[in-house]
Amino acid sequence: MRAVFPGSFDPATQGHLNVVRRAAGMFDEVVVCVLTNPAKTGRLPLPERLALLGELTADLANVRVDSSAGRLLVDYCRAVGAGVVVRGVRGGGDLAHELPMAAANRDLSGIETLFLPADAGYGHISSTLVVAASQR
Repeated sequence: MRAVFPGSFDPATQGHLNVVRRAAGMFDEVVVCVLTNPAKTGRLPLPERLALLGELTADLANVRVDSSAGRLLVDYCRAVGAGVVVRGVRGGGDLAHELPMAAANRDLSGIETLFLPADAGYGHISSTLVVAASQR
């Protein structure tokens, strides 16, 4: 089965990589899909995010990196033949944000969402925090 792990990955973190590695052990293929989030001001240009994720996942034979903009996640999943969306969650706030989207995706397409809880060592890390720390 093919899964999609979507996100802006701006920048990719060790927490993201942990989720990718764990998902790679569960699925035949994992597509890490870099999405453009119009609500966020991007730090890294899309080509840099794709290249970085490609380097970070190069040792995982069943992981590939792709991007999508301007369409629903479920439409992207259909286009690549994925039946599962993988989402990493750090805590209750993430889960509260993700649950309605998971329900909508299932209602729209039948695509399920698998929530992977953050590894204890990465639960406090977010891309926003990484960017803020790098600007100090």
